[in-house]
Amino acid sequence: MWANKQRRIRVSQEELLCKNACGYYGNPVWQGYCSKCWREKARTAEAPRQDARPSNDGTPPTFSKFEEKKSIEKGRRINTMRRLFWGTSSPPKPLESSESQKKMLNAYQSLEPGDFTGFLKILRSSPSQRLQSRCTAFLNTMEAYHDLPIQKQSDLVQDFYQSFAEYFMSFPEAQVTHIMEHVEKLIMTRLHKWVFCHDSCDDEQKDLALQRRIRSLNWVTPQMLSVPFPDTNTPVTGDPFLPAITAIIEMDAKRAPQDKLACVSKCSQQIFEALSLSNNEPANADDFLSSLVYVVLKANPPRLHSNMQYVIRFGLPHSLMAGESGYYFTNLSCAVAFIEKLDGPKLNLSAEEFEGYMLGQRAPSALNRRQQVASDAKQLLDELTDRQERLDQGVDAFSAQLQRWVQAVTSKLDDAGAQLVHVQKEIGAQAAVSQSASSSTQDESPQEDDEEQPVLVLNALREAPADTDC
Repeated sequence: MWANKQRRIRVSQEELLCKNACGYYGNPVWQGYCSKCWREKARTAEAPRQDARPSNDGTPPTFSKFEEKKSIEKGRRINTMRRLFWGTSSPPKPLESSESQKKMLNAYQSLEPGDFTGFLKILRSSPSQRLQSRCTAFLNTMEAYHDLPIQKQSDLVQDFYQSFAEYFMSFPEAQVTHIMEHVEKLIMTRLHKWVFCHDSCDDEQKDLALQRRIRSLNWVTPQMLSVPFPDTNTPVTGDPFLPAITAIIEMDAKRAPQDKLACVSKCSQQIFEALSLSNNEPANADDFLSSLVYVVLKANPPRLHSNMQYVIRFGLPHSLMAGESGYYFTNLSCAVAFIEKLDGPKLNLSAEEFEGYMLGQRAPSALNRRQQVASDAKQLLDELTDRQERLDQGVDAFSAQLQRWVQAVTSKLDDAGAQLVHVQKEIGAQAAVSQSASSSTQDESPQEDDEEQPVLVLNALREAPADTDC
């Protein structure tokens, strides 16, 4: 295959893992760290700034004094919000064992994975009233303070996840994960309109820049990316990556981070399925990443940067740090980073060729062949349309002919029915006449018998004396 001769996009498994060697998946957005290590690193870097104090050497107050007051005020606001959520400035401790708590825990233990409706029913029940009140208070407060910086809101949501999970510390980890997925869907479905593409960040500008970048690379072919794509005898409508393109576009329509991650997972699974159809060999990580780059370029998903940032800020940490969804999302981040830094050498092109393609002065030969295939397909489609029209006309004529034949058969059946009725009437009349004739014959035969009886009696009387004389 021609693609095997090209240089592929290579990312080793070690490059996907966290730079802190914690074993979880890293992300280019977090400078190669996982979400947990990145948050710890950010908080460690922020602590010295908060502890900084202006000197008392008699110098006039500087801008650092203002920053200190500002940070103290922010800390006070956050502590106030936490008191509203939990009643104290720190996360609540697990409740002591009680009968209502046991009923609540038993109800959550019987919850099936993915049963969001069942989760809502349990949350609204009387044993879960305290948890429901905490969720309601958190949502109302987040909506009231929706003008906070997006990173602060992200920290508050992550702290709420952690505090909510502490109620189920006695549960197996997999079961806690399922419950927290329901909690995330409940919280973020309502907060989506407040925190998605927030005014305090530049997500909207980056979305437009990324869309323009992808649109300018619409000339990139699968062969340039070394995608195992059949480049001959393949109809335009037979793109094996079309389901993956559809799945990644659907991500923008979802509101919960886990639903957006599900679209990424579905897209990745469709890519692996397409690779299994396009290549006789098993798909590897290099083929997958290059195919994912191709899918993103062809799909140009709406608000891709905002959707990814939304998942990073408000998704459950375990969904991004490990597992299948974490692996797929990390590869998507690598694909976006590759597209943003794409140049000629990465496509086995010279700088002049790459610039010519970007300016529209050149067109790939593979693209020309596919345009020819598209033209041939359009011509074939027109011919099929004409054949379909002729077929429809023939069907209409046949339907009219069939209707006339049905009418003729119906008319003949009506005539035959009328004749049958007439014949039945004649048969009935003849039967009545024959019956009356037979009854009159029966009436005459008894009278003849009566006339014959007196004659026999007289003959007997005449013969009687002769017998006596003898």
